[in-house]
Parts: sequence; C-alpha cells; structure tokens
Amino acid sequence: MRFLVLLASVHHFDNWDAGDAEDRGRYFHDYHAFADAIRACGAMIAGDALQRPESARTLQPGAARMVTDGPFAETVEQLGGFYLIDVPDLDTAVAAARLLPREYLVEVRPALGITV
Repeated sequence: MRFLVLLASVHHFDNWDAGDAEDRGRYFHDYHAFADAIRACGAMIAGDALQRPESARTLQPGAARMVTDGPFAETVEQLGGFYLIDVPDLDTAVAAARLLPREYLVEVRPALGITV
C-alpha cells in the first residue's frame, strides 16, 4: 500500500540554515534510519527535500487558473520534504515515520492507488 509522508515544521528553512553540523548530522541519521526501515519492509518510491516556499507557485481553481506566488496556505509551518513509500499498512508507515527527526510535524496519508 502506498503512503505519502509529508514533513513540516515551524520556520523549517530558517531553522535549517541556522543549524550546525551536529544538528544536521542528527537529522541525516534519522532520515537514513527511516529509509532503512522502509526498505526492510517495503519500498521507497521517491523522496526529496523541497526548496523554500517562496519558490512555489499555486494555480487557483477556476477556468482562468490564475497563478499566485508562494504556497497554497499562509502558515508558519513550512513543508520541507516528502516521501512516497510502499509498505504493508498504515501502522507500518506510522511506525517508520516515528524515526524521522522529532522537530517535524509528520503527516502519513494513504494514497488511493490510481495510476495516471
């Protein structure tokens, strides 16, 4: 079963920029622990860190599809990265997500499995 794992935190990009080598090392340790756990029971389909929110563009609903700068929502939480994983069930996905850095709000959401 496929799941999208979203990582967000308050002022993520500023905090990352201000972090030292020790902080970043712990983050990378946690990312690798998560990836190892996923590979042990399923598959890592994709994953990546995202650029700053101001680099985003949002297409508004409607026939004109107006494009605005920035992310969809104005919030202090910033989406910093994502994983698309394939594991047996939601409990497995959540257990693995617990290994991600503790500074993140982590959302684990099942995918519908619709192929486009």
